[in-house]
Amino acid sequence: MFTLLKAVLPALTLMTLNACSPSNPSLQVSLDEGRALLESGRAVLVDIREPSEHAHGVAPGMVRLPMSQLNSRINELPRDPAQPLLLICNTQNRSARVAAQLHAAGLTHVRFVDGGMSGWARRGWPMVRPGSGG
Repeated sequence: MFTLLKAVLPALTLMTLNACSPSNPSLQVSLDEGRALLESGRAVLVDIREPSEHAHGVAPGMVRLPMSQLNSRINELPRDPAQPLLLICNTQNRSARVAAQLHAAGLTHVRFVDGGMSGWARRGWPMVRPGSGG
């Protein structure tokens, strides 16, 4: 599977940041569901925003893995298909595209969080600065 991922992931660096096609609803989870899964420990939430975006705050307990580093750090993604892997970005454009690519490459437990961190922040949900427990 790693060979397949290495073949597919270079395309991630070439993807545009806008969503040209509709997201796959089967790969989508709501903000409420994503937060509940994170806080219960039933899913790993991976923030694929860039470090400059992380500086504005991250959800406590999420993993930070910037999209620009995904190719070189792909082995850090959890592989257990029994534990959902949720991707989040600022809105959901990047995370939806990356989730679709990873799903197509065989990581069928990958989903994206609809609404992203901008929706998280609008709801006033807990956020921490990186290095302070995030």
